[in-house]
Amino acid sequence: MRGADFHAALARLRARLFALRLPEGHWEGRLASSALATATASFALALLDRGRHEGRIARGLAWIAAHGNADGGWGDTTASKSNVSTTALCWAALGAGGGESCAAAARRAEEWLAARAGGRDAGALARALAERYGEDRTFAVPILTMCALAGRLGPDGWRVVPTLPFELAALPRGLFRFLRLSVVSYALPALIAMGQVRDAHLPAASAVRRALRAALGRWTRAVLERMQPSSGGYLEAAPLTAFVAMSLAGAGRGDASVARRAEAFLVAGQREDGSWAIDSNLAMWVTTLAVNALGTEPAAWAAGEPGARARTLDWILAGQHREPHPYTGAAPGGWAWTDLPGGVPDADDTAGALLALRQLDPTALRTRAAGALGIRWLLALQNADGGMPTFCRGWGRLPFDRGGADLTAHALRAWSAWLPALPSWRGRLERAIARALRYLEGAQRSDGAWVPLWFGNEDAPGGENPTYGTARVVTALAALDSPGKAREMCLRGAKWLQAAQHPDGGFGGAPGVAPTFEETAVAGGALAEAARAAPELAAAALRAGMWLAARAEEERPPAAIGLYFARLWYHEDAYPLVFAADALAKMQRPWG
Repeated sequence: MRGADFHAALARLRARLFALRLPEGHWEGRLASSALATATASFALALLDRGRHEGRIARGLAWIAAHGNADGGWGDTTASKSNVSTTALCWAALGAGGGESCAAAARRAEEWLAARAGGRDAGALARALAERYGEDRTFAVPILTMCALAGRLGPDGWRVVPTLPFELAALPRGLFRFLRLSVVSYALPALIAMGQVRDAHLPAASAVRRALRAALGRWTRAVLERMQPSSGGYLEAAPLTAFVAMSLAGAGRGDASVARRAEAFLVAGQREDGSWAIDSNLAMWVTTLAVNALGTEPAAWAAGEPGARARTLDWILAGQHREPHPYTGAAPGGWAWTDLPGGVPDADDTAGALLALRQLDPTALRTRAAGALGIRWLLALQNADGGMPTFCRGWGRLPFDRGGADLTAHALRAWSAWLPALPSWRGRLERAIARALRYLEGAQRSDGAWVPLWFGNEDAPGGENPTYGTARVVTALAALDSPGKAREMCLRGAKWLQAAQHPDGGFGGAPGVAPTFEETAVAGGALAEAARAAPELAAAALRAGMWLAARAEEERPPAAIGLYFARLWYHEDAYPLVFAADALAKMQRPWG
């Protein structure tokens, strides 16, 4: 089953993919509705102005009550297992009202927390969250803060909310990497707002500390305002924006301009069914994935309208950031996951955009100029150990600031693709590639797999997704087509994928985990690339292709394998089509 069957399945997938494309020339996809985002946004609106938002709050709480799991808890998406973070936040939000259905859902949440988190009191929740997040307070503090604001932690509840040193936000940004903060770089708005609301409810015992915080409070609130985008949404993310808004309201500053802009963002983001997603969209990410899946063959774009490639190229070029970013201080040249003003340039999306430019029009002067600027940006982000962080070089060792195998592999592909077009940069690019390879060598597990940062699988050990991570690194290494250590690492990773394959050809997030369309696609595509140098892998790639082709007509729900900030799960409607189209296109090329 190759030839005509693969070709027909690929044509169907491409047609469905183009059906999702917007007239402006890009793909937006659709993120899963999120109980966590809905809980935080509903509660923030209730604190900001309950009277004006009564209908919105009621719809949000009704959605939460209707979408709980059978065990009484909530997961991050309607396809996710219950977890303590989302269940605690839903429980807190349901205290804002909503009638008997919401009260019943709140009682079920209390039972879930008592059974699985050791209790619903302040101490039990604090211990459960500390066990879940360890030293990283990026998400534990916001959850406890919302529960305290909702009155769920009792009269002494603020004592279990860890102190956040919000006054440090007044320091120059360049010093942050040396402070070893317990929150990651993207969470600075929460550091400021949540530090101040806790301080308002439980002031520091030291008179000197109280005076310092009072003096720096206005200064740090000005930082909060400078970081806020014109849309009002920090990172275009409903949870982060809601945490900032509820903290300002809880500290008696709900009428501040920052809070009002955040309020407008939350109002605009509510869906017709009453829910919110964790972010406005992943338009740049999905579009560059789609472009790279379609490739350069004219037949691949035949399902699109005339001029489709040109419009997509214009849209991607317009999304490149051309000014220093007020949120992270990032230099010009990078791309964010979205075209909206709250997006922040990052390694993964910049690498994806650079690869897409090489596919769309590599010779045009404007493409070459944008590519050179993007390559310079990506080179400057590389950590000293050779790994690629998400946003900021050298910030720390917490998730999304330290290097990731999937991000490093993506950057490796971008550097390799642009190297022929930038001969004067050859030395610098080759050194960066060598450092990235050393990082990937150290990150490869003893069994040959790599674990990614931005994708997981709840059914896999530790919630990790070595299938996705290994597939992305194998794809990058196979593209290098170089002998020695890189090929050895590639083959070890490919052998791990081969061993992880189900007898029917599918792949899950780890050996023995139920297969999904997305994971089968990324693994099968990686095996197809590796098989050009190691033909013994071709049979495994073909079995994955057969699995995909046999299901190409099915309306399969997307799998919740995506990870957002603070390990929030999501699924995205376009992922199955994008990943499968990419894989089947690779399988139609000749193998060695």
